[in-house]
Amino acid sequence: MAGRNANIYFPEKTYNKLRQVAGLKISRFVSEAVEEKIKREEQHKKEEFQKKLIAGYKKVAQNKKIQKEMEIWDETISDMWRKENNNTSSVRKKRK
Repeated sequence: MAGRNANIYFPEKTYNKLRQVAGLKISRFVSEAVEEKIKREEQHKKEEFQKKLIAGYKKVAQNKKIQKEMEIWDETISDMWRKENNNTSSVRKKRK
């Protein structure tokens, strides 16, 4: 496994506890602990982002003006899609 070296300062008391727990494999122990902490932080950020998205969706859902505008866009896109499909089918019919 490729990696990088980093000098880390531990207070004497912490280092002694670390030696008791990790033995001679301090680097591996610290690396695994840091990876675990990173995963928790990433999960926390993901959960916070999801909460913000949900709050945003709820806010939009409660805003009648935005709902009306969304309905108009839905209709416009549906009309365009129908028109596009009709044009495509008529082109196919002409080719035959």
